[in-house]
Amino acid sequence: MESKSPKLIILALLELLAKETDEDHPISAEELCCRLKGQGFSCTRKTLYRDIAALKSYGSDILYTRFPRAGYFLAQRMFEIPEIRLLMDAVCAAPFITERKTEELVGKLAGLLSRGQAEEAGSRIYVQNCEKFGNEEIYYTIDTAARAITQKKKIQFTYYHRVISENRAVPDAGRSFLISPYALIWNSDRYYLAGNYGKYDSVSVYRLDRMKHTCISDESSRPFEEVSEYRGRFNTEDFARRTFHMYHGERRTVELRCSSGLLEAVLDKFGNDIPLNRQDENTFTIQTEIYLSEGFVEWVLQYGGQIEVLSPEPLRQEIVRRIRAMENTYRLTEKTYGR
Repeated sequence: MESKSPKLIILALLELLAKETDEDHPISAEELCCRLKGQGFSCTRKTLYRDIAALKSYGSDILYTRFPRAGYFLAQRMFEIPEIRLLMDAVCAAPFITERKTEELVGKLAGLLSRGQAEEAGSRIYVQNCEKFGNEEIYYTIDTAARAITQKKKIQFTYYHRVISENRAVPDAGRSFLISPYALIWNSDRYYLAGNYGKYDSVSVYRLDRMKHTCISDESSRPFEEVSEYRGRFNTEDFARRTFHMYHGERRTVELRCSSGLLEAVLDKFGNDIPLNRQDENTFTIQTEIYLSEGFVEWVLQYGGQIEVLSPEPLRQEIVRRIRAMENTYRLTEKTYGR
């Protein structure tokens, strides 16, 4: 076999140490030489020690150990095993990443570890009710949306909903949108695009997994200052905190009386800095600004009697109307089916 250029051996050595070694799997100098020779390099112990010294002087953390056996290993990497496992789990838990893309990403993350470490990190967490979506364009959509935001250009796409056909859910024909994009938001395991649809003077939210045939328009985006209260920059964190279940609406001040048992849920939603007013041993009140929408109504109703809307009065009456409608539905069901 013809020997490869000696200039490349140091790169091959670093790759070999990265892929095959760690603290529990060192490789002896003799075996390293054999491996490199098997790749077509001319290698002696003298050249091996010289190349290891060069890599160490450049910053590679290569150590020599005698346990569990004598040999060299790469001690420090860009990511540690817990960090890689955390990233793997996040990929597996994201429903908008398809099964195929999930396998690809997990494989690439595993490639940042040694072979032994990758096997250790390979066990997946169990994610309850994590149904992967089937839109294989999701990577392209995310990239296109991010570039459109940076370039301040409008983005065009076809937006799909699912409908029932022959007793199963299928995508509808889709609807074309031209949007001025302002922010990408990951909320409740969904990926969203916040932007303005020119027909309205407001910010709407669109799910990326429902978007296909995405492209950047030559038309400049509408400034977000024209359709939101933000100035200078679109405050994505503030927008997401005030938007419930990614429904958008009119910005209003609401006052809520909450059960003390919901403190963690309230802080998770509104932030740790929200002022709390202790009413008694069992309740507290908060006052905050939110985007009043269907999403907020659903958020309140999920906690039943543990959250009471004190103001504004129209919202309070809407909650009462929803509760009565639910009661009437169940009473009708009992009457119809004799339950």
